[in-house]
Amino acid sequence: MSQVLEPPSTPPTAPAPGPRPYTEEDPATLAARYGLTVSGARPSLPAYVRQLWQRRHFITAFATAKLTAQYSQAKLGQVWQVLTPLLNAAVYYFIFGQLLGTSKGVPDYIPFLVTGVFVWTFTQSSVMAGTRAISGSLGLVRALHFPRAALPVSYCLQQLQQLLFSMCALVVILLAFGIPPALSWLLIVPALVLQFTFNTGLAMIMARIGAHTPDISQLMPFLLRTWMYMSGVMWSLSKLMKGQDHHGIAYQLLQANPAAIYIDLMRFALMDSFHASQLPPHVWALAAGWALLAGAGGFIYFWKAEETYGRG
Repeated sequence: MSQVLEPPSTPPTAPAPGPRPYTEEDPATLAARYGLTVSGARPSLPAYVRQLWQRRHFITAFATAKLTAQYSQAKLGQVWQVLTPLLNAAVYYFIFGQLLGTSKGVPDYIPFLVTGVFVWTFTQSSVMAGTRAISGSLGLVRALHFPRAALPVSYCLQQLQQLLFSMCALVVILLAFGIPPALSWLLIVPALVLQFTFNTGLAMIMARIGAHTPDISQLMPFLLRTWMYMSGVMWSLSKLMKGQDHHGIAYQLLQANPAAIYIDLMRFALMDSFHASQLPPHVWALAAGWALLAGAGGFIYFWKAEETYGRG
């Protein structure tokens, strides 16, 4: 006799759902899904410029605070801002002007020398400050999020403020030596703008190098001293190269030396005895070209390593 199979009284239950099998997703897809971004990632160049502009008040306040604190422990305080370059000029006058006789044939040698020392010190101090801008501020870099270019810019702004203090003493020296104010003194403004742009770009280059190679700060004083001797701080380059082949490499290098160009522009603006014939050809074009090359090139070079500062 055949058996009839009856259906079960209750339908079979479906198996309980288990964990979904893991499927590996691309990290970029996951980041896009949850709105995640890389911490400290380098922004685009236009965005970086906007961030830097938004922090302009921080930059100026930081520069002023550093300048005020620089001589806070000294009894003479901020007087050293003027006294230090004046003492340097006095030493150079004694050694080069008197012992080596570089003052012979140079009209108004003391204003000539003091102007050169002040302008050169602006570039020298900006470069040295830029070298330590990142490596000397690691606590600030690691603690706060801001465009790192604010640091070398603020250090150069600090040096510009110090130069303006020194210029007050320079004006007194010019008047004491019978050099009256003239309309040509207005040329100080574009000359300083170009030099500040050049110094800032150079400081950014050195800031990136110094952030990864701190030993560069030990080498820079020797390089800067060599550069100073080639820049006509203590002597007249036009007198030194008189009679030389104008197409020679040495003459061309001295003519195109940016530090010498900015020093001579300042002398030309302030001193009646410093004539246009002592300036290299197309001097303003050279000054603007160096400012554009160092300013834009240094800024881009620094920006490209933005995400690496303070790490490692």
